Amino acid sequence: MPHDAVFAMVCCQNGSEPAVKAEVAKDGWRLAFSRRGFVTLKHEDVPKGLPRGVFVRTAAWSLGMVKGEDFATNSEKLLEVLLSGGRRERFDQLHVWPRDRVPVGKFDFEPGIDEISRLVGEELAATLRDRRLLRGELNAVAKPGERVLDVVLIDPAQWAIGWHDVPRLSGAAAAKMVARTWPGGVQPLEPPGEVISRAYYKVAEAIAWSGLEMEPGDLAVEIGSSPGGACGLLLEKGLRVVGIDPAEMDPEILAHPIYQHVTAQAGDLPLSRYHGAKWLLVDANVRPDQTLATVERIVTDREHTIEGILLTLKLGGVEHADRIPGWIKRVRQWNAHDVRVRQLARSKIEVCLTGRIKR
Repeated sequence: MPHDAVFAMVCCQNGSEPAVKAEVAKDGWRLAFSRRGFVTLKHEDVPKGLPRGVFVRTAAWSLGMVKGEDFATNSEKLLEVLLSGGRRERFDQLHVWPRDRVPVGKFDFEPGIDEISRLVGEELAATLRDRRLLRGELNAVAKPGERVLDVVLIDPAQWAIGWHDVPRLSGAAAAKMVARTWPGGVQPLEPPGEVISRAYYKVAEAIAWSGLEMEPGDLAVEIGSSPGGACGLLLEKGLRVVGIDPAEMDPEILAHPIYQHVTAQAGDLPLSRYHGAKWLLVDANVRPDQTLATVERIVTDREHTIEGILLTLKLGGVEHADRIPGWIKRVRQWNAHDVRVRQLARSKIEVCLTGRIKR
């Protein structure tokens, strides 16, 4: 990191900016500029690293902003920024994406690369290659050790410019940093067919980021499985799945040969119903305390076989983010370790908590 890199830019969910500002303040970061889904921060000292937190989807060292009437103007201004001060750094990858201009799910909005950012990225990649400033591709998943040029379309005519490195890590540590490899921190995913619900994408991101080694043949139990989005992803990965939910499931999921449905409330089932399961997932539309009480009953049973948990905890509003440390403390009392919490890119006003259970 150069000595003058005291500004950083963060992308988050539209509406999560207050939570971002609060959680990065403890590391010395202060607000510089903010728009819905996008925040720039200033550090008065030399920061230890990029801003991090539950609500930070992705972060980069900020090089500033450009604003013009057309692509050519912004492109020239961007080149001026990259070449200022005699710099001529080459980047391994180029990531271009828009900020979340509305909350996830509103007007069917989903985060990630849209048509405008794709077109801007293609033109910009060609310009950078002509100047020999870009070695890699546009919006490809970055590899460990690579340097990424980040361009966020705050609006089509206003771009925020930054960069970040992908750490050279492996195993669970690499999984924790996996969002740094994805354009805009949104996992590129192409399902083999139509997905049943957003839960498909949520559980895919949660598995990748948690580092939980879910293998074909493992038994997973999902509480709150209807209509079957998460189950669909697990079944694609070859896991055996038990879904627990009194609500209806998608017919394709019900017909799957390694899926079993239990039409009941999780708390009404005997603990023996969970024996043999390696993974426990919960995405029920109930209060976090109720979710945690249900899971606690299962993983504190002497005969439980659970090795990892993946829980969706409904916030009810980002103003309740101060409850998260208490949830983490409670989960650790279950003999859990590697407990992580993140607001997933495609989740709504909720967080994902994952952890490994020692037996």
